[in-house]
Amino acid sequence: MATYDRYTCITTKRWGKLRACTHSTVGAVALLAAMLSGSSQAGGLQRVQSSPFGRAGDRDVQLYTLANIHGIQVQVMTYGATIIALKTPDRSGQVQNIVLGFDSLEPYLAGVPYLGATVGRYANRIANARFTLNGRSYQLDKNDGPNTLHGGFQGFDKRVWKAEAGEDHRVARLRLNYVSAAGEGGFPGELTAHVTYELSDDDALMIEYQAVSTEATPVNLTNHAYFNLAADPQQTILDHRLMINADRFTPVDATLIPLGNLQAVAGTPFDFRKPKVIGSRIENDALQLRLGHGYDHNFALKKPRAGALTLAAVLSDPASGRSVEVRTTQPGLQFYTGNFLGGSSGGLEASFKRRSAVCLETQHFPDSPNQPSFPSAILQRGQTYSEITTWKFRVHK
Repeated sequence: MATYDRYTCITTKRWGKLRACTHSTVGAVALLAAMLSGSSQAGGLQRVQSSPFGRAGDRDVQLYTLANIHGIQVQVMTYGATIIALKTPDRSGQVQNIVLGFDSLEPYLAGVPYLGATVGRYANRIANARFTLNGRSYQLDKNDGPNTLHGGFQGFDKRVWKAEAGEDHRVARLRLNYVSAAGEGGFPGELTAHVTYELSDDDALMIEYQAVSTEATPVNLTNHAYFNLAADPQQTILDHRLMINADRFTPVDATLIPLGNLQAVAGTPFDFRKPKVIGSRIENDALQLRLGHGYDHNFALKKPRAGALTLAAVLSDPASGRSVEVRTTQPGLQFYTGNFLGGSSGGLEASFKRRSAVCLETQHFPDSPNQPSFPSAILQRGQTYSEITTWKFRVHK
C-alpha cells in the first residue's frame, strides 16, 4: 500500500499496473479484499447504475450513471448516446453539473439543440447537403439552410442506442451501439457505430468511437457537450479561459461552410495558442466573428502525426477552479460559444442564456467530403473508423 494524491492505494502483481485508491488505509484493506473476492463494487462504490428514463416512440430509453472514487459522475442516456449531466467538484469540494442538460427525456424528444449528444453520421456541416463519392452523387437532408448539419433531420442524436455496461476496480464503462441503415439521411452503406464512455479514477472520461460500413461513406462522430465550468447556466462563459493547440483555423462563408483554405491564427481574435479569456475579443469586428455571431469555427490541431492522441484544448474557470483538458486523435476542433442559445424563437434554446456554454467538438473538418485538401473523412469498406477523445478534469486552488 502507498499514499497517492491524498489517497491510499494498492497495486498487486495479479493486476499488474491496476491500482485501487480510497481515502484511508482501512478502506484500502477493504478494496484489496474485494479485489481478491472478485467484487466489482470494491470499497462499496457502485461505479455503474441504470434506471428507466422514458420512451422514445416504441423504444425504452435507459439512463446510466458512471461514477469514480473522487465523486465525479457522468449520466448518459441511450437516446442519442447523450451525456445529460457531468458532475465534478469545484475548489471547495462542491460537486455540480458542468454541462447543459435536462433531467427528463421530453425536452430532448422536442428537439433540444444537440445538448451532450453523439452526433453523426457526419458531425458539423456538409455544403449544399450533397457530396460525390466514387463517381456517384448523394443528396442529404437540408436541415441547416442549404446545408446538412450533424447528420440531418434524424441524425444519431435522435436514435435509441443499445447499451452494455461494465466496470472493474478503476473504471466505469458504458458501450453503446447503433446500426444506421444504408440510405439513412442519404448516406451510403449500412454503418455499425459504437461509442464507449470510460470514467476512470484518474478523473478522466474517455470517449472512443468505432464504426464499420458495408460501403464507402463519410463518417465523422463527436460529442456535442455544452460546458459551463461555473455550473451556473445563468452565467455566461465569457470569463472562462481557453487554450487551443492550433496555429490555423478554417475560415467560413455566410452559411458557415469552410472556404477550403487554412488561415493563420496569429494576429487575429482566433489566436488561443496561449490561454485567453473567451470574451476578451468575441465582439471584435472581424469578418469571421460577424459571420459566426461569435466563435463557431473549426481549428486545425497541431499533430506530430495523423491520428496521434494529443492535446487539443484546455478550458478553465478561474472562479470555480475547475478545468477540463481535451485530448484527441481527431484532426480538428470546433469551438462554439453558444451564440444561438437564449434565442427569441421560443424553442428550447431559450431555456439557457446566450453564451452560457461552450462546445469543444473534436472532429474531422466540416465539409471534408467536398474539400479534397482537408484530411479525408471517408471510411472504406473493410476499414474500421476509430477515434478517441479524453476529457481530464482538474481543480485548481
